[in-house]
Amino acid sequence: MSPIGRAGRARAQLTLKEPPATVGARPGGTIARLNLRFNPTTLQLRKTTEWRRSPSRMAGASALPEFVGSGPRELSLEVFLDATATHDNSVEQAVEKLMKGCVPTPASLARKKPASPWVRFEWGTARTTSFDGVLSSLSVTYTLFDVDGSPLRATCALSVQEASVDPPGQNPTSGARSARSTHLVVAGDSLAMLAWREYGDATAWRVIAEANGIDDPMALVPGTELVVPGPADPDGEEER
Repeated sequence: MSPIGRAGRARAQLTLKEPPATVGARPGGTIARLNLRFNPTTLQLRKTTEWRRSPSRMAGASALPEFVGSGPRELSLEVFLDATATHDNSVEQAVEKLMKGCVPTPASLARKKPASPWVRFEWGTARTTSFDGVLSSLSVTYTLFDVDGSPLRATCALSVQEASVDPPGQNPTSGARSARSTHLVVAGDSLAMLAWREYGDATAWRVIAEANGIDDPMALVPGTELVVPGPADPDGEEER
């Protein structure tokens, strides 16, 4: 939960955690935490859906749209940093914490599966804006400097894109996991993106390509149903 100020006002915070080591696992330990001195003034939450509509042969009529799928939530916000009262390096320290969310963690590099930290924004009891995600963009604007050139004030615009933690093939009613699942291709899909979503490793796209006889990983036709093999154990066998 987010920290509470002296006057009982909830303070927003951003937490960076080690990305999951395996598909379906929860994020690992905390890498960095940024407690915001100034709560955001606005939060923008975005989620997209994809629909498919077949042309109708009847004039003046249209076919019912068919739901194809939905995209992840994306939260955009601005973080205001100010050190004019202390004249210290806290602004740059905060920016350095945020920058960690843009590069692979040492632990993921050691596993040879580069992945950036998972990020979570929390503010009091808010639920729709609090989810595990990855930092999809970060822009920092310094607006005030000390006499030695060190930044005293900055505005950081960032977006957090939701990251799924559900095991692939998860049956929501039974909790059982299937060795294979399917995915209906929508515009903008790529095998690398699908591999990241299913396995937590974008380089595992070849597994999906081989299962579907695909030579070009970028040439995916919307509406095509792909077979997605279950995650493999270290010996190359599917988890059962």
